[in-house]
Amino acid sequence: MSVGRILPSGVKPYSCDLCGKSFTLAGNLKKHKIIHSGVKAYTCDLCGKSFTQAGSLKTHQLIHTYTCDLCGKSFTHAGSLQTHQLIHSGVKAYTCDLCGKSFTHAGSLKRHQLIHSGVKAYTCDLCGKSFTQAVSLKTHQLIHSGVKAYTCDLCGKSFTWAGSLQTHQLIHSGVKAYTCDLCGKSFSHAVSLKRHQLIHSGVKVYTCDLCGKSFNRTGSLKRHQLIHSGIKAYTCDLCGKSFTWVGSLKTHQLIHSGVKAYTCDLCGKSFTQAVNLQTHQLIHSGVKAYTCDLCGKSFTQAVSLQTHKLIHSGVKAYTCDLCGKSFTHAGGLKTHQLSHSGVKAYSCDQCGKAFARHTYLQHHQVIHSGFKAYSCHICGKTFRWLSSRNIHLRIHTGNDVYCCDQCGKLFVKYKDLQHHMFTHTVGRPYKCDVCDKTFKAPRYLKIHQQIHTRKKLQRHSYVSIT
Repeated sequence: MSVGRILPSGVKPYSCDLCGKSFTLAGNLKKHKIIHSGVKAYTCDLCGKSFTQAGSLKTHQLIHTYTCDLCGKSFTHAGSLQTHQLIHSGVKAYTCDLCGKSFTHAGSLKRHQLIHSGVKAYTCDLCGKSFTQAVSLKTHQLIHSGVKAYTCDLCGKSFTWAGSLQTHQLIHSGVKAYTCDLCGKSFSHAVSLKRHQLIHSGVKVYTCDLCGKSFNRTGSLKRHQLIHSGIKAYTCDLCGKSFTWVGSLKTHQLIHSGVKAYTCDLCGKSFTQAVNLQTHQLIHSGVKAYTCDLCGKSFTQAVSLQTHKLIHSGVKAYTCDLCGKSFTHAGGLKTHQLSHSGVKAYSCDQCGKAFARHTYLQHHQVIHSGFKAYSCHICGKTFRWLSSRNIHLRIHTGNDVYCCDQCGKLFVKYKDLQHHMFTHTVGRPYKCDVCDKTFKAPRYLKIHQQIHTRKKLQRHSYVSIT
């Protein structure tokens, strides 16, 4: 009988030619190679899960020893089953005396209280990030490994953890089993529902010590504090623009991709993000829930109301250094300055007409699309633009129809009445302060003044060249 040769400690002479993993024994290498073959000959008769090795099946079957009769989940120990069943009871006897959050298990409360202590004893030696628990550090370190072994077979997206894949796959199922009993909003995940319910609680226990702003969650506070740091670590390699958060960078990069996957089924307009489509669709709904308490004008979005209110303040802090015209918003000044530049970089690929702004081009392209998404609910007439529909509605309602008190002519728009009134004006009361030329209407004076503006631009260009 031959005696096997004793190998020095640590020597693994049997290597897998597929992945490079080494083994001390040839038998172990053979067992390992079954993984690469894809053959899973050992199947659990309780749940149908298959394995490449008999030992793996035996280990797996321990799970089915103690099964919860409410949800079917299995455990290896009776104690684990009993602990689990507390979840179904709904009893949360362990409450945090700092924030009021309750837990089913004492261990969960202890782990939670580490958040309030501020102690983070477990530090990642690769990036320096610290954690309150060792398990959180281990989970975090998988990020640095770069390995994403769990892939969604529906969309191909990969994940570092199996749990992340399972959570992701709920999106494809369309099932939203967790519903808020206060507002009726539903969620795919229980954790998403819990986060949402913090909004209704009104409790904001996490406060920024720099500006005093409070938040429902520590994550929201940390995200906010990056604003104060001034650090913008995420830079777009296409245009050089930098961002505080990686999510903002990813959102920005959709602009460069040109992909607009979210399309309005009413007018055909497309957007790079779902949230932009949702905002746009408010226009079609006709709902204007945000009303100005100064003039009564209503808006579909809160941000539009805030922007509008600046008009009432009378402050015009943004002034054009070429013609002296002032604006309430920086955006208004930028738009105006395009008129001086003469550059029209956005061309219609159907008729060749060029525009100074992309929004003007989009507005123009509706003509070619043939879409008339805005209908009059009284006579059924359709319009390409919301503004046209709103002007038309005044004909039916009789509201805001403007009459000339000199000749009785009616106008739907007040500015048209103003323009008409100049036909009754005697003389030319509007004088150019540069050359003293006079005009009947202010619009003609403005058109004339562009001549002087162009001359000023030419002088600027001459000085910069010399």
